[in-house]
Amino acid sequence: MKLSFVAAGLGAMLLAAGAAEAQTPPLNFDQAAYITCKEAHAMTPDARRALAVYLADHASRYHGVVIPDGPVGAQIGHLVRGGCTLAPDAYLFTVIDRAIVAEMKGLPKRQ
Repeated sequence: MKLSFVAAGLGAMLLAAGAAEAQTPPLNFDQAAYITCKEAHAMTPDARRALAVYLADHASRYHGVVIPDGPVGAQIGHLVRGGCTLAPDAYLFTVIDRAIVAEMKGLPKRQ
């Protein structure tokens, strides 16, 4: 009986540690590129936003465009939200990159 309480307590501690680990954004692109939408959703809103901006900046630089503030930037955000809703196991970077490619005609070129 005591062993089951210890196992339950250990399981709760591991879940709490996993949740705390999901709250911190990755430190480099190699780590950030493999975060799924589901894992990003488990982060705090500020950490998730910072991760999304970092990945969007990387993808937009690769494609030679700039993501402006305003309706076009908001449209990309809506596409990312929809993509992650449809495929929560997809990598967030892939969803962001595809949203940028979908809206690339309306994005200003990088100087």
